Amino acid sequence: MEKSPKGFGIDSDKGYVRIDRWNDEATEKLAENYRSVIKLIGEDPEREGLKNTPMRVAKSMQYLVHGYNSDPAEILRSAMFKEDYREMVIVKNIELYSLCEHHMLPFFGKAHVAYIPNGYITGLSKIARVVEAYSRRLQVQERLTMQIRDCINETLKPLGVAVVIEAQHMCMQMRGIQKQNSVTATSAFTGAFTKEATREEFIHLIGSKLH
Repeated sequence: MEKSPKGFGIDSDKGYVRIDRWNDEATEKLAENYRSVIKLIGEDPEREGLKNTPMRVAKSMQYLVHGYNSDPAEILRSAMFKEDYREMVIVKNIELYSLCEHHMLPFFGKAHVAYIPNGYITGLSKIARVVEAYSRRLQVQERLTMQIRDCINETLKPLGVAVVIEAQHMCMQMRGIQKQNSVTATSAFTGAFTKEATREEFIHLIGSKLH
């Protein structure tokens, strides 16, 4: 989706620069639909508190799914380096936020990702960016876990990849079964991580406090 440059702002009192980007045509269409939704649920989209809500939500939604505009494989390739290192590389506790594609309610948690290089390594931040690129889409946790694994495996061609995601789902906590303390864990492994000893080492390390 092509982005317009609109939405640049500076809040000098809070000391940060905020840059929001959105597609003008998509924003208008989304806002129109959200205005209809507000009417259909029995609210008045013209009252003060809701008057600008359709436009705000339209812009917010484009941010929440901005992963569609990213190429995760290219993210990894942008920082690939030859290195003769063949031990486990782990980036754990990567925060993730996504939207469940069944109800479009949030799910959020942490991803733990490891790979064993086979001639190439990548910048550590790129692993987190791959998680971000896939999570900022309409998702299910199972597919998200496999997409992260497969992207790293196909791009870096390592000796093995391991991904574990732990997340809380608002579709379980706000509606449906309404179990507030439930956490869903998913995992995906390739190569060396399919061996029990290597997998157990990974599970042990992501559960350890090393700092």
